[in-house]
Amino acid sequence: MSASLPRIPEKKIDVIESGRRARKGRLGFDLNHDITFSTESLRSYAFARWEPVICDALVVSAAIEYSDRVVKRPSRGWARRLVLNVPVHDPERWNLPEVSNSLHDVVGFLTGDYWDISFVKRKSPAPFPPQEYLDLPVQTKAVLAYSDGMDSRAVAGIARASLGEALIRVRVGSKNWDRSNGSKEPFTAVPYDVPCDMPNREASSRSRGFKFALISGIAAYLTEAEEIIIPESGQGAIGPALIAVGYAYPDYRNHPLFTRRMERFLKALLGKDARYVFPRIWNTKGETLREFASLSVDNDWQTTRSCWRNNQWSSVNGQLRQCGVCAACMLRRLSVHAAGLAEAPDTYVCTDMTASALKGALDPDFTRMSPAFREYAIAGALHLDHLAEMADEDATPQVNRHALFLGQALDLTPDDAAKRLASLLRRHAEEWASYLTSLGEKSFIKQWARYKQ
Repeated sequence: MSASLPRIPEKKIDVIESGRRARKGRLGFDLNHDITFSTESLRSYAFARWEPVICDALVVSAAIEYSDRVVKRPSRGWARRLVLNVPVHDPERWNLPEVSNSLHDVVGFLTGDYWDISFVKRKSPAPFPPQEYLDLPVQTKAVLAYSDGMDSRAVAGIARASLGEALIRVRVGSKNWDRSNGSKEPFTAVPYDVPCDMPNREASSRSRGFKFALISGIAAYLTEAEEIIIPESGQGAIGPALIAVGYAYPDYRNHPLFTRRMERFLKALLGKDARYVFPRIWNTKGETLREFASLSVDNDWQTTRSCWRNNQWSSVNGQLRQCGVCAACMLRRLSVHAAGLAEAPDTYVCTDMTASALKGALDPDFTRMSPAFREYAIAGALHLDHLAEMADEDATPQVNRHALFLGQALDLTPDDAAKRLASLLRRHAEEWASYLTSLGEKSFIKQWARYKQ
């Protein structure tokens, strides 16, 4: 008797306005309580033509984020079925086939779930945020999706060298922002937050890619910019989609296959022809950092943060650090080494990568060591190790298949895309081998790694 297929979790969610209730059998997402719009953040978006459709787009994005987080994925398998009803100012616009179809395509492709999103008329219009004058260049040529990450800092510096003031940074991710010049800037913070603090929430958060791409797309629409710069280097943009783990669906959050779908959605919704571009996708993170360091007179790349772990898991004596061993931290350490640079050991919780065991590598005052921390560290090292193995001849069929679709998204021939991807993977493998060698034979990382050059 064959085993039964795993059941696909399903949840129906109504986005509700003030004083209203979700329909029977549906979970309610309250616009007054389950989403927080920041007045100050919205002011940085409202310098130009603020339109009801922009508010609607942010509400749709927030509702998608909430749905993504409130429904746990199955223990075996990945997909869920999510039915979402959203009140908007102009439901006829949102229900147009070209808008609805492109929205379902981009969100379904990104998260790997089955979505059914419908729209109804709002009972009361949303208040417009206050508008104020913000100093912008005469013409904005590009916006750059910006966080506290190393790629963001580096690519912003590299792009600024050629675009000057025609480049506008758009904050995505964390709330920190460099305002050292004292002037007000547009797009200085993510305009809304979905707290979603239930104890058993889903942690994969694939919809965050839609949130950040939408925010930068709205910024391009408001500034009439033609390009949206994605600062991810090759390992960060392509690696998570090329190397899938277990039951996990490939991670396309910074991948051209996702942004091409996002372009179609923005064109259908806003009539905006903006292109997401990847100026560093064929470079390693180390190559990007090296180029930026050659342009910069200081070491401000050292103040960036790459770690996926929050303060609860990556602090020592109350001071926030980076864990040093998650996949993002490992890629950072690899890249700093490849660029010929160095960081202070206390940048990380894991201070000594030459130690023979993970426990011995940690700061003595770190108190959150656990089996889960160790598993996280192993996964971080093996991600880079598996990506290096993609440079081997045995992986050529898989690499060429990925290059075929990647080339379509980047307007490259299959042969050109395959050559570029193979070269990127080869350089990553060389950097990884060099970093492993630098750690010495006894390093716990060297013991976990399987890649042999």
